[in-house]
Amino acid sequence: MFGLTEENKVRDRLVFKANSLVITNVDVQSVEPVDERTRESLQKSVQLAIEITTDSQEAKAKHEAKREEEQAKGRLERQKLQNEAEAESQRKQLLQLRAESAAVETQGQAKAEAAAVADAAKIKGEADVEQARLRADALRIESAARLEQLTLSHEEEIRFKRARNELEIMRAKQLAEIEAKKFADTVRAIGADTIESIARAGPEMQAKLLQGLGLKGFLVTDGKNPINLFQTAQGMVAPGGAGQAIGAPASVAPSQGGDYDI
Repeated sequence: MFGLTEENKVRDRLVFKANSLVITNVDVQSVEPVDERTRESLQKSVQLAIEITTDSQEAKAKHEAKREEEQAKGRLERQKLQNEAEAESQRKQLLQLRAESAAVETQGQAKAEAAAVADAAKIKGEADVEQARLRADALRIESAARLEQLTLSHEEEIRFKRARNELEIMRAKQLAEIEAKKFADTVRAIGADTIESIARAGPEMQAKLLQGLGLKGFLVTDGKNPINLFQTAQGMVAPGGAGQAIGAPASVAPSQGGDYDI
């Protein structure tokens, strides 16, 4: 299309001298024969070539896929056999490890049980010793507290009794002082002569009464309080040595004040 050079080579561009137009490339979109029959024959040939190429490529692809499938099956079967062999080997190792683990576990369990029993016995012994020590400490503390409580109680009781005795002594002393003062005041108020007269009035009246009744002695009681007759009889005996007989008992009933046995 661009023509040939003087060296008989295809030109790489085409130059128009009239307007200096330079064409370096031409793109062919389609080529159609002028004759209708030729065009149809050409189309049929192209279609047939395309079909042949397509069928050939399809057959080649199927053959390649079949070959790859067979290769994949072979590799898969071989891998399966290898996996089964490795699984059997691993199973064998697993069984061996299980047996060893069971043996170790049995020995370890026996050792652990023995150690646990020994530890439990040791812990129990230590706990018993500690419990006994704590019990002894508690008993000692309780005994000390009880002793201290008893000591404090005794001391408090002694202090209370001492204070009460001191109060009783003080009270008795004050009462004695009051009685002594009262007696002294009474004696001072009555006078010595009056007391002497009162003291002599009783025996003189009794003597006169005995003389009037003809009795040498008498005993008066209210009939409710018992009388020791032995000591009473001894007290009624005259100090001169010879006893004086008591006159025959007589019942005297005063107007008021109860019954009296004479």
